[in-house]
Amino acid sequence: QLQLVESGGGQVQPGGSLSVSCKVSAFSLDYNAIGWFRQAPGKEREGVSCISGTGGMTMYTHSVKGRFTSSRDNAKMMAYLQMSNLKPEDTAVYYCAALPRRRCSNWTILLEYDWWGQGTQVTVSS
Repeated sequence: QLQLVESGGGQVQPGGSLSVSCKVSAFSLDYNAIGWFRQAPGKEREGVSCISGTGGMTMYTHSVKGRFTSSRDNAKMMAYLQMSNLKPEDTAVYYCAALPRRRCSNWTILLEYDWWGQGTQVTVSS
């Protein structure tokens, strides 16, 4: 059974940067691809990024490409989402989630994920 706990987030002005972290408790973290999702008020939860179990492959939704970077440190059991050039439309609760496999196949589908963190708020506002 995996447990995921997000940290970081907060409030930042448009154009600023912010990072959120995901601490994962697992026997073998490199087995699980990690996805990042966000949910804005009144909107559905959407996939933002995915990083494969070894960190060798990353995927991003179109709206964050070039601005967000996923990374992971399996030795520390951590995954990270570094966000830059943030826009007001990036405001949302951000979640990390773990897939039951190494690859990011079907990574945008919520039901593919077996474990979720509790979420952390990111607010982009002047």
